[in-house]
Amino acid sequence: MGGLDMYSDFQIGDPIVDTAAPDGPIETRWERRRFGVKLVNPANKRKMKIIVVGTGLAGGSAAATLAEAGYQVSSFCYQDSPRRAHSIAAQGGINAAKNYRNDGDSVQRLFYDTVKGGDFRARESNVHRLAEISVQIIDQCVAQGVPFAREYGGLLDNRSFGGVQVSRTFYAKGQTGQQLLLGAYQALERQIDAGGVTMYSRHEMLELVVVDGRARGIIARDMVTGEVETHLADAVVLASGGYGNVFYLSTNAKGCNVTASWRAHRKGALFANPCFTQIHPTCIPVSGDHQSKLTLMSESLRNDGRIWVPKEMGDARPPQDIPEDERDYFLERQYPSFGNLVPRDIASRAAKNVCDAGRGVGPTGLGVYLDFADAIDRLGRPAIAAKYGNLFQMYQRITGEDPYEVPMRIFPAVHYTMGGLWVDYDLQSTIPGMFVVGEANFSDHGANRLGASALMQGLADGYFVLPNTIGDYLAKSHLQPVSPDAPEVVEARDEVTGRIEKLLSIDGTRTVDSFHRELGHIMWDYCGMERTEDGLRKALDLIAELRREFWRTVKVPGAAATLNQSLEKAGRVADFLELGELMCLDALHRAESCGGHFRAESQTEDGEAERDDEHFSYAAAWEFTGVGEAPVLHKEDLTFDYVTPSQRSYK
Repeated sequence: MGGLDMYSDFQIGDPIVDTAAPDGPIETRWERRRFGVKLVNPANKRKMKIIVVGTGLAGGSAAATLAEAGYQVSSFCYQDSPRRAHSIAAQGGINAAKNYRNDGDSVQRLFYDTVKGGDFRARESNVHRLAEISVQIIDQCVAQGVPFAREYGGLLDNRSFGGVQVSRTFYAKGQTGQQLLLGAYQALERQIDAGGVTMYSRHEMLELVVVDGRARGIIARDMVTGEVETHLADAVVLASGGYGNVFYLSTNAKGCNVTASWRAHRKGALFANPCFTQIHPTCIPVSGDHQSKLTLMSESLRNDGRIWVPKEMGDARPPQDIPEDERDYFLERQYPSFGNLVPRDIASRAAKNVCDAGRGVGPTGLGVYLDFADAIDRLGRPAIAAKYGNLFQMYQRITGEDPYEVPMRIFPAVHYTMGGLWVDYDLQSTIPGMFVVGEANFSDHGANRLGASALMQGLADGYFVLPNTIGDYLAKSHLQPVSPDAPEVVEARDEVTGRIEKLLSIDGTRTVDSFHRELGHIMWDYCGMERTEDGLRKALDLIAELRREFWRTVKVPGAAATLNQSLEKAGRVADFLELGELMCLDALHRAESCGGHFRAESQTEDGEAERDDEHFSYAAAWEFTGVGEAPVLHKEDLTFDYVTPSQRSYK
């Protein structure tokens, strides 16, 4: 281990290498890896237990597929039903390189678009595998009965999303995530009925059990009774989603949290690229301090909606009264090749810039118009309603404005997290036996995720990748049963009960929500759409002090052995406070701009993100050393043999 870095906030450790990824031609790496894994015979699978935490697209599909293969699966979610996982909120679509439109799409083009869209901060091997599997996912979901939109002749329809110039996004109106999750949920329920999956709803994972250096189970709390339970297995799969709620206001469901991942991180799992968070450009603007979350308007709306602001500052006229020549369609002006379909990070920064210049719209000035008048004139209202009707209804119910008659108002908001627990090509973390799938891992999107790729990655991991790779670990490990009385298990359980007792005993004067809201303001102001060295340093000081105050003055009413939502939130916010520090430190150390990570000190003359490939072409994988202690940075060098990194341009 090396000495302190120039920032004196962390240490440099040994490099980390993905030893599971094959070399050789990228087109055959996944097939060669699948052939090279050691298999588990069906009789032995029936003896093996796997825990899956999370029931979204990644977790639900993984649990169903593993049980179908013959493993004994225990599935955990904190919701009252697996189908309430946040994947259900995804709206716009799922990518697949089917080339149904004969517009030049291919696996190679999807691979290229994804690497470029992530600003050359993702692994080539993982992204190419994702592009390959994309074509299988659609067939899988159609076979399950997912009602994708179809053209008049019966063929599956496609639309475009940001960062691409082809139509490869399959969709089901504005409820694609819901329909895909119901497909995975049906497969999961089939296995529950068949006895292959034991379902634990209203259970929250609060600790990872590590025995002899391997993940062997979890400690979970029954959220209804308050009972702390021990669950042991041969392997653990985390599919617990992203951590965008560290910002308090985000498009995530209120319950989304980082606790499962953070508990694993504290036990030795490296956390990679935590500062890579995505700001989505098409969100309904904040309306007041009463809000606990924000509502997304699907990126698919940018297919037909045109984004603009008045050319003049302070122009408060109704949008329909502003003549065409007094409007600035700024994305079309700045990025003529892609127009309104530039990637999310670019569209978000462009919207922020026009609002910062005083040309924003709406009561707060933090908004831009998303206008469908041209599309309605061109295609007719029925055609627009057929594509986006439920999204228009959602917008009208929330804002009281009819988007058929007046433009929507949108503004960027925190949406997705590209960072997550570090995994190798097999999706295994640095803790042997713990695998991480979907948004909870870091692996496929780099510094920015292209729209409609989250559903693709979740289902690729759950249906196709993990079921092939986890068997290799199980076949080679020759694991012995673990006793619930083993010292490591007892210690993990004691950690959970001790933490609960401490939270309840403080009996301070501040609510959990007040801490969460203050943390969110700090994160948005200093680690949000634009970051600076001075701002990040200030954020690190503010969060450290807020964390100390939390453990002195938080008030958590109620008891442990009962339903206690304040206690649930307190544990999650405590983890967010620690994560927030690591996010700011990661953003501070990465003195470049790339994708969703925009450092004001590192930009081109025309305000675009300026990467520093010489010094930062790596994934930053952080090792936990203790609360308030300097973490250790392990760098995984990124090599590009098939896509040449270049200044990203969508002009």
